[in-house]
Amino acid sequence: MAMAATASAAYYLQDVVSWQQRWRMNITLLRPSSLSLFYFPSSTTTKKLTCRCTAASDGVFSVTPPSKADFDYLGQSTKGDLNLINLGIGETERRLDGRGPIEDVARMEAQEAEHLLNHLGIPDPFSSRYSPRGIFCTRTLNLRSITAIGYDMDYTLMHYNVAAWEGRAYDYCMDNLKNMGFPVDGLSFDPELVIRGLVIDKEKGNLVKADRFGYVKRAMHGTTMLSTQTLSEMYGRELVDLRKESRWEFLNTLFSVSEAVAYMQLVDRLDEGAIAADLGPLDYKGLYKAVGKALFRAHVEGQLKSEIMSKPELFVEPDPELPLALLDQKEAGKKLLLITNSDYHYTEKMMQHSFNRFLPNDMSWRDLFDIVIVSARKPEFFQMAHPMYEVVTGEGLMRPCFKADSGGVYSGGSAQMVEKSLGIQGDEILYVGDHIYTDVSQSKVHLRWRTALICRELEEEYSALVHSRGHRTTLIELINQKELVGDLFNQLRLALQRRSKGRPAQTVAATHMDDKELNESIQKLLIVMQRLDNKIGPMMESDGELFNKRWGFLSRAGLWDKSHLMRQIEKYADIYTSRVSNFLHYTPFMYFRAQEQTLAHDSYSFHHPNRGDADSEDEE
Repeated sequence: MAMAATASAAYYLQDVVSWQQRWRMNITLLRPSSLSLFYFPSSTTTKKLTCRCTAASDGVFSVTPPSKADFDYLGQSTKGDLNLINLGIGETERRLDGRGPIEDVARMEAQEAEHLLNHLGIPDPFSSRYSPRGIFCTRTLNLRSITAIGYDMDYTLMHYNVAAWEGRAYDYCMDNLKNMGFPVDGLSFDPELVIRGLVIDKEKGNLVKADRFGYVKRAMHGTTMLSTQTLSEMYGRELVDLRKESRWEFLNTLFSVSEAVAYMQLVDRLDEGAIAADLGPLDYKGLYKAVGKALFRAHVEGQLKSEIMSKPELFVEPDPELPLALLDQKEAGKKLLLITNSDYHYTEKMMQHSFNRFLPNDMSWRDLFDIVIVSARKPEFFQMAHPMYEVVTGEGLMRPCFKADSGGVYSGGSAQMVEKSLGIQGDEILYVGDHIYTDVSQSKVHLRWRTALICRELEEEYSALVHSRGHRTTLIELINQKELVGDLFNQLRLALQRRSKGRPAQTVAATHMDDKELNESIQKLLIVMQRLDNKIGPMMESDGELFNKRWGFLSRAGLWDKSHLMRQIEKYADIYTSRVSNFLHYTPFMYFRAQEQTLAHDSYSFHHPNRGDADSEDEE
């Protein structure tokens, strides 16, 4: 094995030791494809574990180049896969053949792999998936075949404290509205008023939560939740259609929180008649424009970002693992890109604060990225060409250019220029961002880049779902009981209907039921169902309140269905997770496999006995 591979493995295992603290390890090289690890849980016990080394070694391993890449049985490119060169393969194959069928060998190898991972203190991908910091896959993705990974910055590579950042954005917005003459005294920022994935109805002054089909499931006018009856009367014949941008505004990102809170509060003031007439005849649409204008000024005038740059520690939540996750990707040969709409000075200051102190060997955040693009003007960055400028001084002075070189910092440009500069395109690039439209949808639709969505709220939702298990289990049990009682009620009701028309009931037994018995049974079942409804209704209403009392869970619309946000995620994001540092638990070589998608008839077909099998058994 090459010295670099040995050193790399030793460095990694030393890192593992630092996590375990109580283990002492000695590393002995056995052969090019393995390492021997000795660990001492106590002073009297010594155990030996053997693991494969993933680093390529001269004469033993080769990495599949793009020119020789094929596609596997799941349709993923084999580019970047590690292969064994013929040297010594015969002996290895004979040893494997001697252990029996591949199914048995694989079962034993999987058990040994799990055992070794446990001893090293490394979570396997399966256990990582079942955690609030898992990476969840909607479309199979082979990270080995990815040549470049691009990252957004705000709420992606750095997570802001929402109450602090959006709270200050709200304050500046309200100051601007007050200067415009709007009555904002007494209003304060309430981050619990809205969640990501809701939709503003600019015609009605409502905030709505829709399911995956666009049906409105919950709604709020101003700051007051609407009743089910009002909801049905208002939206019974309408679907949320995000293509109609003049009416619907989707809350794509946490940056939308401050704007939505301000708007919904001012809808109340408009309904109260508190907005002065000299501001003009405002309707709900006009009010939305006024709020948007005030918030836009807060961003453009620079006071908000200047305040954040002066005290980033008050607004940014540090994540020491994040730079290390990117370092793993870079050392695995990935080209890393930073593509942000933020300007050069803000990007430089915030990235220094968030990255430099957590990187080894005096590395800077700039050392991680092959290309940095600021003021990218997404989503237009993915849609059309814009001039590109190279940032040539620390003060941000720029000059025009036509190509991005490795190590450079640029302003503007387009995704096509990035592809041309790197000599790659399409599904060779993975782009990671927090904005479902600007980052994920547009890079997917226009360029067919692979995509990852960052949604920090997943961690809180996961925890809320775990703590809601008892509630949801009881609720589902009650619903199933009502369904069973309801089936009998409906059959008896039909029997009564047929009897009134002089026709026989569905069965002989039902036909011969006494009139009194039939009526009493129907009455009893009706009372039971009404009481079940009285129990189920409030429980349905409170489902998800551990995440948000008004809107319930982020990813769900009601007990059974997905939210409109979840539908957008499944449609445009190949993978999604709560934070970029979650990649640290998966390695840059991970093969993310999409899970089986259940259909409405799956559970029935799964539990239904196979008639042919039953017949065969009878024949035997």
